[in-house]
Amino acid sequence: MITQQIKAAIRDIPDFPKPGIIFKDITPILKDPALCERIVDVFAMKLADTKIDVVAGVESRGFLFGLMLAIRLGVPFVPVRKAGKLPHTVKQKVYELEYGTATIEMHVDAIQPGQHVLIHDDLLATGGTVTAASELIHELGGIVSGFSFVVGLGFLGGKEKITPINDNIVVLAEY
Repeated sequence: MITQQIKAAIRDIPDFPKPGIIFKDITPILKDPALCERIVDVFAMKLADTKIDVVAGVESRGFLFGLMLAIRLGVPFVPVRKAGKLPHTVKQKVYELEYGTATIEMHVDAIQPGQHVLIHDDLLATGGTVTAASELIHELGGIVSGFSFVVGLGFLGGKEKITPINDNIVVLAEY
């Protein structure tokens, strides 16, 4: 089963990025092309009944499987980036972090009004970043058709936070 394969590949890094955090490092998955392909296959299967016109990947690890999934689905990929990283005219969203704020951006022409957008990131923790991405997509006239994540940290409550936006949430390996 895909969940066990993902969990077997993930490396736990204690005290990163700060003491007390156990970071779930997905980079070992990237050394296994067959597992990467299987992950994209499972996402495509679980999302087969979802209308998706665009996949929006959240910086930076959301670009990895987000782009692969967009290619598999035959739809455009749109990067959601940290402030100051995109070269064209952007729309920004400031959102709260545990200690302070962060800003994400999308190109103003990334989403066309009425397009159905799947938001992808590698990990669902508190849901703050994908909530901000959802707000950007709505402001650009898009419709959030769902969310996909390789890993979810259920104990942090991210699913509950994003369910009101759209309850079509695919998490392949839940902790």
